[in-house]
Amino acid sequence: MKKLALLIALMLLLTLAFGCSQPAEDTSAQAPAEEAAPAEEAAPAEEAAPAEEPAADDDLAYIKEKGSMIIGYTVYEPMNYTDENGVFTGFDTELATAVCERLGVTPEFQEINWDTKEVELSGKTIDCIWNGMTLDADREANMACTQPYVKNAQVVVMKADAEYTDTSSLIGQTVVAEIGSAGETTIQDDPNLSQADFVGKGVQTECLMEVKAGTAAAAVLDLTLAKAMTGEGTDYADLAIKDELAVEYYGVAFRKGSNVRDEVNAIFDEMVADGSLQALADKYSLELAE
Repeated sequence: MKKLALLIALMLLLTLAFGCSQPAEDTSAQAPAEEAAPAEEAAPAEEAAPAEEPAADDDLAYIKEKGSMIIGYTVYEPMNYTDENGVFTGFDTELATAVCERLGVTPEFQEINWDTKEVELSGKTIDCIWNGMTLDADREANMACTQPYVKNAQVVVMKADAEYTDTSSLIGQTVVAEIGSAGETTIQDDPNLSQADFVGKGVQTECLMEVKAGTAAAAVLDLTLAKAMTGEGTDYADLAIKDELAVEYYGVAFRKGSNVRDEVNAIFDEMVADGSLQALADKYSLELAE
């Protein structure tokens, strides 16, 4: 009996011991979270340095990189034209080709509208205007023009048998010239020709056609073209030079600020020194500028 009582008491003690024990508290779950340390304020970003101004266009490098010079021209004998054998030639054609060879680029001739030549040049449709272009103050102010290389003049061309004393003979009559040319300027500046009925044409050869057809009394155009295209042995054998007006000079025009102009001037000087420019002028019956 005593053994039984002792066993019961022992069981009660074990039950109380296990029943009273509790699992350890998860202090990590109950501990208040530490406040996050405030983020350090980012240092103010440094102001970006202003972009450098782009360097001025290097027109010579641009032309050499693409390997060609696009030459704007109109059909104008003896400067740029196609001969009876179908060969594109002329004084300016040969000269431009020789200059491009010395520059190490290929010439590409592109026919243009003379009235919009400056727009095509600035828009890089062409790289230069090389077509017996008369130098004047306005062109030299707005484009990079070379030194003069050929002497020229504006002349009055009429039927060989037409009566002519001076420009007063053309007051009230139809006179033609290429639009935007030195011929048009000469008509506007002459007190007698300014009283004529002026009609502008696209190219100078159209002016000769008008005089030949009798739809114009006279044309005012370049001496160089008139000498090459009128008189005996030409398509305009019945036309003749009646008067020589303003003396002028030809130059080549590049984009304003272009450094190609100085390179071409240097080549012109070389060609004068070695006689090749004079030989070319003699071939086309032209007079070089002094």
